[in-house]
Amino acid sequence: MGDSWATSGSDLHLELGGPRLRAGLAEALRDAMRTGRLVPGSRLPSSRSLAVDLGVARNTVANAYAELIAEGWLTAQQGSGTRVAQRTKPRRAGPTASRPQHRAAYSLLTGSPNLAQFPRREWLAAARRAITAAPHEAFALGDARGRVELRTALADYLARARGVYADPDRIVICSGYHHALGLIAQVLKGRRVRAVAVESYGLDVYREQLEKGGLRTPPLEVDADGARVADLADLPGVGAVLITPAHQFPTGVALPPARRAAVLDWARSTGGLVLEDDYDGEFRYDRAAVGALQSLDPDRIVYFGTVSKSLAPGMRLAWMVLPASLVPEVVAAKGYLDWLSSSLEQLTLAEFIASGSYDRHVRAMRLRYRRRRDQLVAALAPGFRVSGLAAGLQAVVDLPPGTEQSVIAAAAAQGLEISGISEFRYGSFPPEKDALVINYSAPLDTEWAGALETLCRVLA
Repeated sequence: MGDSWATSGSDLHLELGGPRLRAGLAEALRDAMRTGRLVPGSRLPSSRSLAVDLGVARNTVANAYAELIAEGWLTAQQGSGTRVAQRTKPRRAGPTASRPQHRAAYSLLTGSPNLAQFPRREWLAAARRAITAAPHEAFALGDARGRVELRTALADYLARARGVYADPDRIVICSGYHHALGLIAQVLKGRRVRAVAVESYGLDVYREQLEKGGLRTPPLEVDADGARVADLADLPGVGAVLITPAHQFPTGVALPPARRAAVLDWARSTGGLVLEDDYDGEFRYDRAAVGALQSLDPDRIVYFGTVSKSLAPGMRLAWMVLPASLVPEVVAAKGYLDWLSSSLEQLTLAEFIASGSYDRHVRAMRLRYRRRRDQLVAALAPGFRVSGLAAGLQAVVDLPPGTEQSVIAAAAAQGLEISGISEFRYGSFPPEKDALVINYSAPLDTEWAGALETLCRVLA
């Protein structure tokens, strides 16, 4: 079979100009290298293949290549073909040319579990089983609610592990919690809700997601017992409240029974919704797991869950368990087809859960994180009060008033990234204490001792 442009090797788009083909080809190649379309080390098509693609004589290409090799633009080696030569980049002028770029040696910032512990082998095994058993239609765009296999596995897991009432038909899979919150904001706006109350401590990115959806976000004070839900009655126009009842972020407080009952009373009496973020519900250490609030009134609560803390945030898989009345509106907001969440990732997670691998991984990580937590407390005792210890992936270390920013700066000077609690504060509720929020889960095993030693040195 003869060569054709469709089968003759690597693709290379070139614009040839002028009557002299060899000179035009050489200049087009120079331009591609100057502009970065051909980067150092790139392998060029053979002279025969490129000649076929361009509709020119093979000698024309060979001669152009030879000219560029002589000029130092290209290199040619037997068995390696013709490649773009490695070139030394010119130094930038100005004072920034020699400025060193410092990277923190250690990080105790919040937001991530221990990524080195992702169960790669077990995940690959689950993926192999899931893809082998997958029906052909799983490779097309599917139900906006997500794959039924994952929704079924989640319904079983959430009922068993978190006490959630979770019918598969009331679960919607999303591309992360941020996506899920955006969908709910769209639905609430469509229902003419004007405001969603949010806790006075939390991540601003989620508050901004609600505001982007056209909703106001009045702050709800958080004290030693969690969100002061009784204050909802004093917030005009609020049609929903976003809370972290099992483990408030970042303070670590669990909402006590009286306040759980109070927020449900508010929802029932006003027709409002409770948005329950159960971001790290699997990780409990010193007590039995605090069950999800959703089980107390599935028709008034939207339950959010995710694998961001249990597996990895880069997986971009989250779910909502919805009141039945909200399902059609959320599906409409999502677009009737699942455009964002990979069906193959969903099938793999479904298999990972159904096989028991998810439970085994969570138990192993729970033990690992508890040991880390105990090491943190032992290293800081007795000089510092550490709270938020019963659950989760982070702890709060109280500081003397007025010292938070200076401690963060001192840590940075010693190569340690760390967050102060003021970073997560929203609103102006006194007292505003100074504290550090320590993510003891994230550092690699090879970095943990150094991170802890540096923290203690800074606090000393």
